[in-house]
Amino acid sequence: MQVKRRKFLKSALALGAATAMRDAWAQEPDSAWTGTWDAALATLAANIKSVANFDGLVLFEGTTAYRGTWQECGPHESLAYSQLAEFVKPIEGKPSPLEVARNTHRAFFALQREDGQIPANLRARGAEWAMIQMVVPIAATAWDLSQKLKDEAFLAEAYNACGRWDAWLRRYRDTRGTGLVEAFCTWDTGQDDSPRWKGVSNSCPDGDAKKCPTGQSVPRLCPDLSATVFGARVALSAMATALGKKAEAQKWTDDAEHIRALILSKLWCEEDASFYDVDPDGKFHRVLSVANLRVPAEHVMRPNVRHERKMFEALWERHLHNPKAYWAPYPFPSIALNDPTFVPGIQHASWNGGSQALTALRTLRWMDYYGKGREQRELMERWCEAILSVQDFREQMEPDTGKFTGFAHAGYSPCALVFLHFARRLVHAPSSHV
Repeated sequence: MQVKRRKFLKSALALGAATAMRDAWAQEPDSAWTGTWDAALATLAANIKSVANFDGLVLFEGTTAYRGTWQECGPHESLAYSQLAEFVKPIEGKPSPLEVARNTHRAFFALQREDGQIPANLRARGAEWAMIQMVVPIAATAWDLSQKLKDEAFLAEAYNACGRWDAWLRRYRDTRGTGLVEAFCTWDTGQDDSPRWKGVSNSCPDGDAKKCPTGQSVPRLCPDLSATVFGARVALSAMATALGKKAEAQKWTDDAEHIRALILSKLWCEEDASFYDVDPDGKFHRVLSVANLRVPAEHVMRPNVRHERKMFEALWERHLHNPKAYWAPYPFPSIALNDPTFVPGIQHASWNGGSQALTALRTLRWMDYYGKGREQRELMERWCEAILSVQDFREQMEPDTGKFTGFAHAGYSPCALVFLHFARRLVHAPSSHV
């Protein structure tokens, strides 16, 4: 497979244009690339469905276990799908990828509660409110999408909804008055079964994300949730500028810089070169989780600020690019390999060790930004190799072997998007990120 992949890449690169990929694959003796590409597009097409109380069709997470769209990833995935529009054949009566992305964002905005809470997820049976479950900021993906749509009404709707969501988080998820964002339950961060959250309830009491369980080492100050809010405020500043709201844009910038400083000063452990949660007693909760990838995903550490660059390089060298930690043969495991809580061989959906397709897709948001293009390419080749070996789209795989697990979760949109974006970039290496 390695020799054939190199031959394919050399042929495709020589052809150049995006539409030449099929010609390159036609020259490839092994038709796995063509078949897997087509299967990925078909998977995404099959996952465009409806949710309760919203008219437009949205992108679902999967066809089996994940029949709905989640705030932590659905808007980001729909944006990534819209960026593949040139490869999607129009079907009469069906929404285009750009329209699917608009619908997926608007569904969350349309079903936002009066108090500002955005649903954690949307399914055919309705919305869920028992957790916040955010990772990639919906404000950031909405801002990127608005630039493709060139629709001021959508931009104004997104700005209003995301501003109200920020106000909700300030009111209900800063009970300790630190200025950072708190997790009350496991699903707040979307990390099912993670040892990071051992002993903590999956969801909040009474299905209400405003209520914190008692006696469970929560609320915790979280680097990933706080980074999500940082990224959202950066996007809100850009939205305000585009809408001609200069004073509001400056306020969002100031608020973003405030939480950036808090993340770096309160949630960074210099001794371990790692970001950790801080428990109610003010102590670091020392589990090496994917929170360490979610902070750079929002560009919290600036490469042009010397001490922040040093923080990133320490995190990169000691953990993210360490083969004994996160840089497994198939990066990135959801728990570092050398963390005592890492669990190998899990077959069900779990964030306690496996390398997740969601994490792989999100690397496009940060690795190039920090000058890690060579390593990004290596990661993309390894993921494509693993997906080609099964020609199917699953949630997670073993980081040491590339063997996919959780086979009950077929037709997984994030994995299909990983293959499509990685295959395209391996041929053309575009500079844009998703």
